[in-house]
Amino acid sequence: MKGGVFAGIAFVILAALVIVGYSATFVVHQTQLALVLRLGEPVRIIRDPGLAFKLPFVDTVIFFDNRVLDLDAPPQEVIAADQKRIVVDAFARYRVNDPLRFFQTVGTIQGANTRLAVILNSATRRVLGETTFTQLVRDERAQLMSRIRQQVLPEARNLGVEVVDVRIRRADLPEANSQAVFERMKTERQREAAEIRAQGREQAQRITARADRDVTVLLGDANARGEQVRGEGDAERNRVFADAFGRDPDFFAFYRSMQAYEAGLKASDTRLIISPDSAFFRFFNDPVDRKPAAPAKP
Repeated sequence: MKGGVFAGIAFVILAALVIVGYSATFVVHQTQLALVLRLGEPVRIIRDPGLAFKLPFVDTVIFFDNRVLDLDAPPQEVIAADQKRIVVDAFARYRVNDPLRFFQTVGTIQGANTRLAVILNSATRRVLGETTFTQLVRDERAQLMSRIRQQVLPEARNLGVEVVDVRIRRADLPEANSQAVFERMKTERQREAAEIRAQGREQAQRITARADRDVTVLLGDANARGEQVRGEGDAERNRVFADAFGRDPDFFAFYRSMQAYEAGLKASDTRLIISPDSAFFRFFNDPVDRKPAAPAKP
């Protein structure tokens, strides 16, 4: 009987020791930070993963994620330095680096996201309010994101977090302004296209005029050369005729008469009334032309 009582007591003591031992230990994973509270007051911060100890039933352990967390701020409308309204969609990446301050200021990830969203929006408005739309979308986007992060960092440290990165996902004009800008850009491109076409037509006319001038010059030179060659040919022909006449006047008279017959007796509407014994037909009447020959008229 007494042995059963002792066994029961031993079992109760063993169970109590197990419960106490279980309550006195906890495990910190690699993705976690641990904050130990004793009766609500912070005692220590555990950053290294592994098995840790606490006072059972007195200490409380709060775990925080030490990985990089996402903060997606809602899109907001910002007025740039050139008075253009811009819809900006930004986001940030951060991690908890001071669990005690994080617990004292925001407590949870949801609370941190709410506070950081306000800080991020304020910094975005301040930085983009000092820049132009062109600088934001084209020239200095990376520098502007870096400036926003530098302004967010001090306020984020007060919350126990470190902002790793800040990015502008999208920066665009409102829908109505975007359509107006699109139409203006379209008109500008059409104007540039018309100007380029006009310059092309002007260039084409200039090239055509130059080509026409070159053709005229070439034709003039060719005609001049042709007239020169033709004149030289006529002169050579006259020289040959003169030489032939000097060598044999009778043959030359006969040749010229044949040319006159060929030119005057063609099949045409021309009618000639000439006496058969005319000098024009002397070679028909006397082929040898024993009489002194007079120069034939063509």
